[in-house]
Amino acid sequence: MNGMMYYPYSSHPDDVLETQKRTNIGNFLCGDVQVRGSYPGYAKRYFLENDIKIEQSEKDEQILKNGTVDFYAFSYYASNCISIDPSINKMNGNFSMGIQNPHLKASDWGWVVDPTGLRVYLNRVYDRYQIPLMIVENGLGAVDEVSEDGHVHDDYRIDYMRLHIQQMAEAIKDGVDLFGFTPWGCIDLVSAGTGEMKKRYGMIYVDIDDIGEGTGNRIRKDSFYWYKKVIESNGASLE
Repeated sequence: MNGMMYYPYSSHPDDVLETQKRTNIGNFLCGDVQVRGSYPGYAKRYFLENDIKIEQSEKDEQILKNGTVDFYAFSYYASNCISIDPSINKMNGNFSMGIQNPHLKASDWGWVVDPTGLRVYLNRVYDRYQIPLMIVENGLGAVDEVSEDGHVHDDYRIDYMRLHIQQMAEAIKDGVDLFGFTPWGCIDLVSAGTGEMKKRYGMIYVDIDDIGEGTGNRIRKDSFYWYKKVIESNGASLE
């Protein structure tokens, strides 16, 4: 699942309600069906109001009930704010789907960096489903450059990962059954979102540019050696 944390941009009740709607449809619709085994009431209303017709037999309903999942896996990168005010919604947010949070900083591509939001999201999902969770994607897209010493010093990526792993640990203390985490990603590759090589997520640098030119040589970034220690210590060593 795509784990996007949504906040109301203001305390106006309509902003809160719109955020709830966006959270339900954007985050929980597929999860509710796969974990609970049926379409929730808010989905039926959404289908009706948007002229979406789901043809479902009694046999289909039973298949959903019998085929629920054992754990919930999701990606998490950032958060967004939601408002019904059209003038505010002209502001840029992640994927142009929301509003930038004034309390948080963003990456070079406008993705808001929100480690605490991950903890909130983990608690929210676990409270809803009460099944084990796994984070299958989490990382920072950035412009990495090879320094004169031939290394890639990506302290900004280490900081990003450290803060998110710390919040995972806090969520586990909160009682969340988080049993796995895999970062995005291990090695640089073309960004699926923008079609660029310069938007790098990996802990291994690949000498290829946006038009496919380069040696293809690999360089372990500083984050590679840092994350190696994280794995060896099962998250205990984050310095």
